[in-house]
Amino acid sequence: MIRPLRVLLVFGLFLIAEPGFAQQAIGGLPAVTVTPGAGGTSSYSLSIQVLVLMTLITLLPSIVLMMTAFTRIIVVLGLLRQALGTGQTPSNPVLIGLALFMTLFVMQPVIDRVYNEAVTPYLDGQLEPKLALEKASQPIRDFMLKQTRETELMTFAKIAKTGPFESPEQIPFAVLAAAFVTSELTTAFQIGFLLFIPFIVIDLVVSSVLMSMGMMMLSPMLISAPFKLMLFVLVDGWAILMASLAGSFAT
Repeated sequence: MIRPLRVLLVFGLFLIAEPGFAQQAIGGLPAVTVTPGAGGTSSYSLSIQVLVLMTLITLLPSIVLMMTAFTRIIVVLGLLRQALGTGQTPSNPVLIGLALFMTLFVMQPVIDRVYNEAVTPYLDGQLEPKLALEKASQPIRDFMLKQTRETELMTFAKIAKTGPFESPEQIPFAVLAAAFVTSELTTAFQIGFLLFIPFIVIDLVVSSVLMSMGMMMLSPMLISAPFKLMLFVLVDGWAILMASLAGSFAT
């Protein structure tokens, strides 16, 4: 866990790596302005650039998660819970924690590339912050491109009125990010459809049996839930699902 944390924290260090770098990032203006007042009082004000920067920092975790394997994994886990009909079991914190650890597992090759090609040379003083950021972004772009469908990529390129592209490096990041998220949602729903099929069959069988016995007032979901859980456990469903999810990513 130490290496991924260092990879994430080093981007924050880029802002203070060189003298004046942070000041240039906010347009050369001081971050905090102190205005003397009457009676020895002082008033403090923040520049608009700093407020924008602080807002972007709060959105950074969500942006990072949307650029990784997290989206596909959490959507599939949510659809699995609905297919099992277990309500809020597993709970949202459990699903999010599982999705985070699975994301770390899937992204480990990308994290290793970022660490070896950008973080380590930067910490050793061999790379400037700007060049280190470029090298760190390349493995992430490669990962996103491998998961992105060409149809989604062309669709967003048409919307942005860009292209055609002669090489992957020419694809704007905004186009790539939008196409990547859309492709991940499409793939997640395809996996979810396959997950629903066996459980729907169980629901249909149970409903047919109850109707043939004249027990129409009894909820089929109440009877089918134990059978679905038993089937999922007997086939070692969690292990199969986690292995299939990890294998569905091209890394």
